[in-house]
Amino acid sequence: MAEKRRKLVIATGNTGKLREYRELLASAGLELIAFDTEIDEVGETYTENARLKAETAVERSGLPALGDDSGVEVEALEGFPGIRSARLGPTQEERTAELLKRLEGKPRPWNARFVCVLALADPGHPTQFFEGECRGEIVPEWRGEAGFGYDPVFLVPGTGKTFGEMRLEEKRLYSHRARAVRALLESGALGRLSV
Repeated sequence: MAEKRRKLVIATGNTGKLREYRELLASAGLELIAFDTEIDEVGETYTENARLKAETAVERSGLPALGDDSGVEVEALEGFPGIRSARLGPTQEERTAELLKRLEGKPRPWNARFVCVLALADPGHPTQFFEGECRGEIVPEWRGEAGFGYDPVFLVPGTGKTFGEMRLEEKRLYSHRARAVRALLESGALGRLSV
């Protein structure tokens, strides 16, 4: 009889993030379950928002859950938009256009970093956190159709490419989300899940 796989809820309604998590966690031997928490991100930090998503998903599903919050921070804008990256406009095209508009007239390079904080919530255990970042620069033109969010305007150092120009296999070598997942996998926390 086949061994029953443990379940892990991915607390997001973002299809791009869900696709990345399925790829990044493929080797973990878990059954991944999409769970759109529809939570207002009212925290003041990535960690607070990630915790809110993960712990809400645990409450509603009874299963271990992974929540995340991420954003892009631009030095020329003193770290803006940061945790407000998903709130600059109703669509990603409008959000990207607004970011580029705010950068007009500011000297380049527009150094930036992508940040991702993961929260792993497990019923009856303290929530654990894992972080990843990728430094790079914002470019003024949309490059590539891959990825999601600000990927097409985020140039990765040493590659000559934006995340929007990378296949998923290449993106995972550099991305903030992939680095946070690597920290999670290396911690062994997924092997200790209660359910």
